[in-house]
Amino acid sequence: MKPRILVIAGPTASGKSDLAIELAEQLDGEIVCADSLTVYRGLDIGSAKPTPEQRRRIPHHLLDIREPTQPFTAADFRAEASQVINDILKRGKLPLVVGGTGLYLRVLLRGLTDAPAEDPTLRRQLYRRAEQEGAETLLKELRQVDPETAARCHPNNLVRIIRALEVWHASGCTFSSFHQRHGFSDLPYDALTLCLDLCREELYRRIDHRVELMLSAGLVDEVRGLLQAGLPDDVKPLQAIGYKEVLAHLRGELTLEAMLELIKRNTRHLAKRQLTWFRREPDLQWVAYPQNSATIAAFVAMFSREGERPHVQDPLQHSGSVSEPVPQGAGQGDRTDDVR
Repeated sequence: MKPRILVIAGPTASGKSDLAIELAEQLDGEIVCADSLTVYRGLDIGSAKPTPEQRRRIPHHLLDIREPTQPFTAADFRAEASQVINDILKRGKLPLVVGGTGLYLRVLLRGLTDAPAEDPTLRRQLYRRAEQEGAETLLKELRQVDPETAARCHPNNLVRIIRALEVWHASGCTFSSFHQRHGFSDLPYDALTLCLDLCREELYRRIDHRVELMLSAGLVDEVRGLLQAGLPDDVKPLQAIGYKEVLAHLRGELTLEAMLELIKRNTRHLAKRQLTWFRREPDLQWVAYPQNSATIAAFVAMFSREGERPHVQDPLQHSGSVSEPVPQGAGQGDRTDDVR
């Protein structure tokens, strides 16, 4: 039998953490955080990291395991999360993998391709070209060598464009060919994967409220303190939504009010891109939240005990759902590529 785990996915501010803590308390579980920002020490407020009180209630794993200057890839996440999940299972507890970084969840549940590893020198060269020539130039180049991947890349998704070119230059094979051979069919777990779906008005209200709480909790001071401690302002984690706008404010490019509204707007756009990603993932159970909380708890308990997978009515048909067309391939990346 494959190890049984629960996965709770969803857009930013949808309530994943609160639901996961409630379920973990009911089912004797521990939480594995699948988030590409909360792995970094010092990035607490802007990453919406679980509070000390929440961590006292339920053990949380994969928080504060890297310095902001250290790289952390999807492959790193898979290796770290797999070890943590095994440890939780050995203790006889239920692992709850919780987060909005779709790429992390994909590689954990379905494996990695055998594409070449990252080449830091080549990657720096490609990023330098993007700064000098623009992302569209690199996308045109990708269309020539790997039209299939290029067709799935949004022009703003520079991380994916550069990764595809990096694979081509390093191996002479297309990124799409590696994906086709792999098929993302490595299924190491018996996973029930829930994705929280909220109506547009509720999700946007939650986003706005969270951003306001971050500002009142001292987000600007957090970023200022990181810079004063010597953290370069161009490290990847500080390019994430919430942090990059504060940097612009500290440089005098945005007023406090303009910064606040820009973070809210960019976070709403992020939520749409996250939902676009999750809609392309197989085996997701979409659940209306928070109105179906009791139902969610009931069938999660059934899955935990017996491995049963109750059918869940698809709430995406609700007219209020955040369901807008997004160009194919948009938002495919990790949280620091604006997909949390």
